[in-house]
Amino acid sequence: MAATAVRYLRSVGAPTATEPFDALPRPDLRAVGDDERLPVDPAEFRRVLGHFASGVTVVTAHDEDGPAGFACQSFASLSLDPPLVAFMVARTSTTWPRIARAGSFCVNVLGAHQGELCRGFAVSGADKFAGVPHTGSPVTGSPLLAGVPAWIDCTIQAVHTGGDHLIVVGRVVELGAAEGNADDEGAPLLFHRGKFGRFSA
Repeated sequence: MAATAVRYLRSVGAPTATEPFDALPRPDLRAVGDDERLPVDPAEFRRVLGHFASGVTVVTAHDEDGPAGFACQSFASLSLDPPLVAFMVARTSTTWPRIARAGSFCVNVLGAHQGELCRGFAVSGADKFAGVPHTGSPVTGSPLLAGVPAWIDCTIQAVHTGGDHLIVVGRVVELGAAEGNADDEGAPLLFHRGKFGRFSA
């Protein structure tokens, strides 16, 4: 399936240029005014939304300062034609400006055995790539982490505001997946109610 998708991307001439993307809007801009906010307690918001199980990824890029990345569970496929994906990132993120500067990124889909790897990329200020084997993704050169079940190489297509987050849309230029099933290393890492878990049929 991945090979078919790759052939399709090449046949339609998906763009492969990686140019810097404007990191605006800045964190001080807001999409919702104070008078428009609903009276929802943030802790209750997190508690209720935590019932929605999601996969876990690490979004990576490579700028002039080296590799950058952060753990991200708010990732989704967006469009088949053209091939687009999206992820959400906090406006206060210190990693996002580096990804914007690179103009491209790689989404590393984590497997059930990679919980500790995710925790390493969830911290701020540390050398997240220390001891983490990786190579450059085929088109953009973004860090492709060793042992991930799947990866998606992208250029930045658009950035939209979403409250205290940004919605980043990526144009897929290459992708791949390891062969496997839910009983081996191909099983996904899941996040539910503040804990890691794994899929079982």
